[in-house]
Amino acid sequence: MTAKITNEIREAISAGRGQPVCVEDEQTNKVYVLVDQETHQRAMQALKQQEDMAAIQEGIEQMEAGLGQPVDEADADIRKDLGFPSRQ
Repeated sequence: MTAKITNEIREAISAGRGQPVCVEDEQTNKVYVLVDQETHQRAMQALKQQEDMAAIQEGIEQMEAGLGQPVDEADADIRKDLGFPSRQ
């Protein structure tokens, strides 16, 4: 569902000159932030990149702490779990 922008919100967007616009739901008192779709997509990509970098860093720290598993063992475990033939 895509809601339509009211004239009041349109004016706030225009006055904001590209800045996010806060909109309050009078029934729930929740505040929502409106940004254009391109800004939202860039923010989501940046967040994903940040999460990916954190996951990589965590993997490096685990490896350095000796918590990893050699590739040949991991391959054997995955093949066993998925029912693939082992490499010999």
